[in-house]
Amino acid sequence: MAVTISADDCVACGVCVDACPTDALTVDETCVVDADKCIDCGTCIGECPTEAISE
Repeated sequence: MAVTISADDCVACGVCVDACPTDALTVDETCVVDADKCIDCGTCIGECPTEAISE
């Protein structure tokens, strides 16, 4: 299962994109996760400054 991004909490800062080891995250108006690339490592969850990402 890929992580979930809260559009209400995401400020599209890109910190998670830089932290993701599989390039599964991109930023548009909010962060978007590519479920096919996400390996559920949780790195992005710990890096998100607004706690917008969860499992």
